[in-house]
Amino acid sequence: MEGCENWTPPGFLGQSPRTFLSRGCEEADAVDSVQGPAIARRRRRLQWVSVPAIDVRGLQKTYRRAFGRRGHEALRGVDLTVPEGCAFGLIGPNGAGKTTFIKSILGIVQPTAGTVRVLGGSPEDPRIRARIGYLPERLHLPGAWTALAFLNTVARLKGLPADRAQSQRLLERVGLTAVEGRRIGGYSKGMRQRLGLAAALLGAPSLLVLDEPTDGIDPLGRMEVRGILQEEVRRGTTLFLNSHLLAETERVCDRVAILANGRVLREGRLEELARPRPRWTLRFAPGLDEAALVAAGFQRGNTEGLYHLEAEDPRVLNAALDKARGAGALLVELTRAGQDLESVLTSTLGEAA
Repeated sequence: MEGCENWTPPGFLGQSPRTFLSRGCEEADAVDSVQGPAIARRRRRLQWVSVPAIDVRGLQKTYRRAFGRRGHEALRGVDLTVPEGCAFGLIGPNGAGKTTFIKSILGIVQPTAGTVRVLGGSPEDPRIRARIGYLPERLHLPGAWTALAFLNTVARLKGLPADRAQSQRLLERVGLTAVEGRRIGGYSKGMRQRLGLAAALLGAPSLLVLDEPTDGIDPLGRMEVRGILQEEVRRGTTLFLNSHLLAETERVCDRVAILANGRVLREGRLEELARPRPRWTLRFAPGLDEAALVAAGFQRGNTEGLYHLEAEDPRVLNAALDKARGAGALLVELTRAGQDLESVLTSTLGEAA
C-alpha cells in the first residue's frame, strides 16, 4: 500500500519495529526462564493483534446553554468499536448526534465524559492526527487559491513535503485535472467536494473520516467517488463514513451503526442487521378491501395493490394471508427480500420510538 514505508504501528511509540520486537523478545526470554516452557509455548503462539481504528466508551457530550438553562445532550453514553481496515457507516436522522460524534473522535470537540481512542492513541496526539484524513460536512475553501496551491498548503500543515507531482496525481484521481489551475472560487459544489476528498487522501492516511462526502455531486460523480473509497478500503485504509444517502452507504460500507437521540440503537454487519426481519412484497388483484389488509398487518406500497409485510416466521405471513383471503383479497404475486438499509433504519427508529 502506498505510504506503508512511513507507517509505524500503534505501540511502537517512536521505536523502529526491529528495536521494539528485539527488546520484546529479550524480555520474553527472560520471563520464560522463570515461568517455564508451558507459558513459553503459549507466548510463541501469540500473534500481533491490531488495535481498533476507533474505540469509544461511554461517550457523552452536553452543550451548555446560557443563564443556567439545561444543556443539549448531543451524545448520551455511546459505546462503539470500528475494526481496523473496515468500511464503517454511521447513519441516523438529522440531529441524532452524528457530526458531534465525528468531531469528538477527531479531537475537535471535547467530550463531557467517556474515552476516545483512535488508531491506538489519543485523537489530540499530532502523530495520530497525521494518520487521519478528514473531509468535513461544511468545507470552507480559499476562493482565490488554485487547487494545487491548496493541496500544497494542506500537505505542509500535515507535515508532508509539498509535492506538486503527488498533488497532480490526486487531482487526476478525483477528476479535477482539467481545472487544477482555475481559482477555487469558480468551482461548483461538487468540484469543491472532490477537492476536499483529494486533501483528505494526502499522505495515504490509515483512517479516512468523511462527513457527507458526495453532497452536491451528481450521480456519475458519486459512482467515481464510490470507486475511490472502495479502492482505499482494498488497500487497507479504514473508512468511517457519514452520509444521508443510504444507498451509497449500503454500496460502500460493510458495517453500520444507527445513531438516534445521541445513542447507538443498533450496530453490526449489514447482512446481520437485515437478516432478522425479511420483507415480503405482495401484489393483490384490484377490488380489494384496503382497510382489511392494513388491519391484517400489511403496509401499503407505492402503487395500487402493492403491500409489504415484515415477518421472520412464515406462520406470521400465513396468518396475515388468511385474514386477507377472508376479506376477499386475491393474491397474484409474492416475493421475499432482505431489508435494505432504509428499511433497517426505519424499523429500528420505529421500535425505539
